[in-house]
Amino acid sequence: MIDDFSENGLLATAIDGFVAREPQRRMANKVTEAINAQHSLVVEAGTGTGKTFAYLVPALRSDKKVILSTGSKNLQEQLFSKDLPIIKKALNYTGKISLLKGRANYLCLERLYHQYAGAGDLDKDLRVDLVRVKNWSIKTKDGDISKCTTVTEDNPVWSILTSTNDNCLGSDCEHYNDCYVVKARKRALNADVVVVNHHLFLADVVVKDTGFGELIPKADVMIFDEAHQLPDLACHYFGQQLTSRQLFDLAKEINLAYRTEVKDMAQLQQCADKLQKCTQDLRLVINQHSPKGNLRYLFNQEAVKNELSYLVDALNFCHEVLLLAVGRSSTLDNCFERINQYHTLLNRLQQTNITGFSYWYESTNNYFIFALTPLSVADKFTQLIAERDGSWIFTSATLSVDNRLDYFTKRLGLDNAESLILESPFDYANQTIMCVPRYIPSPNEQGNAQKLIDILLPVIEANQGRCFFLCTSYAMMNALAKQFRELTTLPVLVQGETSKVKLLEQFIHKGNALLIATSSFWEGIDVRGDTLSCVIIDKLPFTSPDDPLIKARMEDCQMQGGDAFNEVQLPEAVITLKQGVGRLIRHHNDRGAIIICDNRLVMRAYGATFINSLPPSPRTRDINKVINFLLAKS
Repeated sequence: MIDDFSENGLLATAIDGFVAREPQRRMANKVTEAINAQHSLVVEAGTGTGKTFAYLVPALRSDKKVILSTGSKNLQEQLFSKDLPIIKKALNYTGKISLLKGRANYLCLERLYHQYAGAGDLDKDLRVDLVRVKNWSIKTKDGDISKCTTVTEDNPVWSILTSTNDNCLGSDCEHYNDCYVVKARKRALNADVVVVNHHLFLADVVVKDTGFGELIPKADVMIFDEAHQLPDLACHYFGQQLTSRQLFDLAKEINLAYRTEVKDMAQLQQCADKLQKCTQDLRLVINQHSPKGNLRYLFNQEAVKNELSYLVDALNFCHEVLLLAVGRSSTLDNCFERINQYHTLLNRLQQTNITGFSYWYESTNNYFIFALTPLSVADKFTQLIAERDGSWIFTSATLSVDNRLDYFTKRLGLDNAESLILESPFDYANQTIMCVPRYIPSPNEQGNAQKLIDILLPVIEANQGRCFFLCTSYAMMNALAKQFRELTTLPVLVQGETSKVKLLEQFIHKGNALLIATSSFWEGIDVRGDTLSCVIIDKLPFTSPDDPLIKARMEDCQMQGGDAFNEVQLPEAVITLKQGVGRLIRHHNDRGAIIICDNRLVMRAYGATFINSLPPSPRTRDINKVINFLLAKS
């Protein structure tokens, strides 16, 4: 391994601009040991360590079957299309590498033919897009919808042309042998390295993909990048959810089967219409309450209780009608199973007295979600690792809290895992300055957006934009955006006004923009060079104690005699803040300022936990020193 990562090693010879880094070599050696010894390893690798190559080289050198799981589809694509080809070429690796996405990323031929047969009920735009997809389906080899150039990936037509675990007919489908999901799985089975994402990995573990068995093949080495996302994602996947979309989709499927396959059963349309109406009525009633909250409270509201009973009646009616059609249509047989499944799930969701779970809901004008989420997945994950022999490696730039990894390892039950914290090789002492400005308003003070702008506008204008303003709420984001646009001639870009990708393109292209954003811009964004030289954070990112899952975890912690603030709220906020701060320095030539607009960082005892967890930047409270730093030549 030393040869690969040294100044004169294989990577330096094969890759232009490769810089030998001691933390990268240390990580690669640890990953190699973990693979050889078949044990678990947790590594926090600070930004700039080069962690991707540090796990890819040992993985490809091992000659074992490897699963690589990343935090998102974008990172998955980057790993498959950019990073792996570089290492494959450098090592002269001859094994097969495969990309495997979730089934929602592949065209479903069964649904395409079904929708084509009943297209008369679709609106004009969807019919036009349906024809475009049909034409593309003749040419595509892998059915990956991101490669369809005539219909964008976010087009609503894909929701009716891709399958879910619920509506997939599995081996009963007449298109099974041509199925793109089956073909993708076969490629993965035959590959030596398979690139997936956490959502797909967890969905596969939990659901076991009825009809196909497991979608992801068994492997000797499992590597999770951006592993800090895993505990929360695992909680959701090991829980259960019933959504309005599932119910609407079920009604549509029954209706479509009536119009295309079982045309002599008019009752099919009647029961489908009743199910659709009851789901719609329930959604309207839920919308009169908070957009998210506790399911126990919601299910005790009289109007909600009534609508729920009507929904149960509608499911019972569907059950009776479809019982008469069993065996006449694979689609209706599948619908029949789903009716029973949703009925059971609705009963389980109403049993809100069972402990160990958070019961919560979310709703908008378009959908609702009822969910129960386990408060701990440590036992489940321990069992999963025990069932699948091999090496389990977890890495991210943000796993530790106050230089300890136990918050992460406890949540996944990784008590026996080896651990390693590698500091970033970047020179934060000279490359950065961190400021908690004097005279900033307290976080929830009335009119604090205007007060923050008064303090920060001189910095942003002196820096000629080139700034991310990361907010902890949409309300603050929108208030800041409105006022900044009135007060500065710099381009002000706001999350939600166009897609995330286009927003980043505009930010880089303009070169002097202020980008105001919330949640999704705190991580996974990589802007290098002078284009981004200032990151401002409106306040410490504590999750609201009213958030149902956090509230339930806090209550559970207290019941076990723990300190809910220090053991739940604080670690979550520290990891989120580390992600936000990490947007600034992405390269050893980058330089810039971090401004955190929250006095609690310096006034409260717990502020030390945040500061000890952040990169070692010089600190000031003087905004003028920040301006001087930004204007000084590096």
